[in-house]
Amino acid sequence: MRMSFRAAVSVLFFVNGMTIGSWAPKLPTLMSRLEISESVAGLIVLCLGAGSMCIMPVFGAMVARRGSARAVAIAAWVSAPLLMLISLAPDVWSVGAAVFLFGGFLGGMDVAMNANAVAVERNRSRAIMSSCHGFWSMGAFAGAAGGGLLIQSLGEMAHGAVIFAITAAGLAVALPALLQDAPAGDAPRAPLRLPRSPVPYLLGLMALTAMIPEGAILDWAAVYLRQEMGSSLAVAGWGFAGCAATMAVMRFLGDAIRHRLGAVTTLRVSAVIAMTGLAVAGNAGTAGLAIAGFAMAGIGIANMVPIAFSAAGNMPGLAAGMGLSVVTMMGYSGILLAPGLIGWLAEHASLGPIYLGLALLLLVPLAMSRLARSADFEAGQP
Repeated sequence: MRMSFRAAVSVLFFVNGMTIGSWAPKLPTLMSRLEISESVAGLIVLCLGAGSMCIMPVFGAMVARRGSARAVAIAAWVSAPLLMLISLAPDVWSVGAAVFLFGGFLGGMDVAMNANAVAVERNRSRAIMSSCHGFWSMGAFAGAAGGGLLIQSLGEMAHGAVIFAITAAGLAVALPALLQDAPAGDAPRAPLRLPRSPVPYLLGLMALTAMIPEGAILDWAAVYLRQEMGSSLAVAGWGFAGCAATMAVMRFLGDAIRHRLGAVTTLRVSAVIAMTGLAVAGNAGTAGLAIAGFAMAGIGIANMVPIAFSAAGNMPGLAAGMGLSVVTMMGYSGILLAPGLIGWLAEHASLGPIYLGLALLLLVPLAMSRLARSADFEAGQP
């Protein structure tokens, strides 16, 4: 029996999330193996974001020209073995280059799979974006929670090999079943210029400020728990895992919540909950309380980004993938670039006050929440 379009794109979200989640416990391992400080580790994280910023627009254009199914297949297969390449890299420079490619092609995959999810929403005349991101968070939870245990028990290289094997199996099943949304051969090509309307850029700013805290948890929660609270590597991986677990649950509930409350109200409530969770984590005196704070932050962060992506993907008058590419690229600059700055700040202050500051940052999407109206649509129409 053929896998449904929704199931196929959901597998891709899971695989992408698992790979990103596997990065969370890897950073403290790299710091130990390469004997580097937080500021140098921050530069490695910056390579992750730089790769994403450079390669994401290429895949946005590819989605517009060729459709999301082809674009996501290329990005997914190229990114699949890169975690092993990071494990094999012998020094800071080669690790930085491998991380650049890792961030770039995972980011390209992200643009394409979100575009495919929007196409499936239109095909089904029903919102699925939050649940797709739920599968991403489920994968991220598995990658973060299991990654620390795998590295601790089997070693860094074996960890990369296991993740590659799972990824390859998922891609082999899901890619042939994707919705083929490529434009017809005789269809006129829309111009691939950047949007002139300010709305995609404002939605991108909303996504950026929502994703900076997520990136700070992804990259630095394990360091916070291990170096500032003295937890083991296995426990440290639960900083992001706790966040990803609650994000997964709330994203599976998110489509129904959004349908009941509307995108704007859902975004406002989510921002307040996320701010509270970050404040708890930043003030925590124990690893358990910090993990609980990160989990609460995940409840709030969960549906903020899917709402921004749906709003961008359902904007009329733009070439397919271009509005979403703008929002995705700006948003992922938050999850990928800002943690590099956090590494520099962590050299001069503890991570606790930094998480408190990130709680205040969420006042931005709270203030801009009315822009999310276009995420609400009936019968597949924006």
